[in-house]
Amino acid sequence: MKSFALSLVVASTAAARTMTVYNACPFTIWPALFTGSGGRPSHATGWIAPSFTKEVFDLPSDWDGRIWGRRNCDFTTNPGPNSCLTGGCNGGLVCDVNTGTGVPPASLAEFNFAGSGDQDFYDVSLVDGYNLPVRIDNNVGCPTPTCGVDLGPICPAALKGPFDSSGFPVGCKSACLVDSLAGRNGDSPNCCTGSHNTPQTCPTSGVLDYSFFKSNCPNAYAYAYDESSQSALWTCAHSKNAQYTVTFCP
Repeated sequence: MKSFALSLVVASTAAARTMTVYNACPFTIWPALFTGSGGRPSHATGWIAPSFTKEVFDLPSDWDGRIWGRRNCDFTTNPGPNSCLTGGCNGGLVCDVNTGTGVPPASLAEFNFAGSGDQDFYDVSLVDGYNLPVRIDNNVGCPTPTCGVDLGPICPAALKGPFDSSGFPVGCKSACLVDSLAGRNGDSPNCCTGSHNTPQTCPTSGVLDYSFFKSNCPNAYAYAYDESSQSALWTCAHSKNAQYTVTFCP
């Protein structure tokens, strides 16, 4: 009985995935993670990351979720989604496990360790806009998606912002986010909603500034149906038990 219990512990440990989140930015950020489905990690859903520090933790082998960085945060008063200039979440420093998905614009590192065909699926997503350069590495030779360009300063004027106290743009909104903020997201070619809710009715030609995001970050998700680019969604065999590293400001 004791040996059986021990074997279960060993199996469980082997199945866990090691995640490293590294802040290579020359300023403090506040990383966050959210579980969409699968097992929930025991690690906190939000933490402070001074420059050039890393956090290493395990995730369940069936985890499906996202990791992102928050900028310009102050949780001393009214902790919640507006505590950060970009990427804030319900809950303040530690994001709510049910509703703390993050306020866009925010660059996302997305994972699904229990994808179809016994594959890990992962990507760098700009569908919600951009707030930090980010890269996803692994230790088994699978693809390395990245958006290493600081898009804030070069962002098209209609999408640029928010801005910090010095007037520096720390974010770049997606065209869908602009439509959502204006209440136009119900039937939007930028959001692929309503009459545009299929890949056929939501081509890249109808998405404002798609080429800006895709040309600067060619292997990141630039809009909802970007799988057709063949350079947005990446896979790695689940059996390789890859360890992943999310680096901000790579």
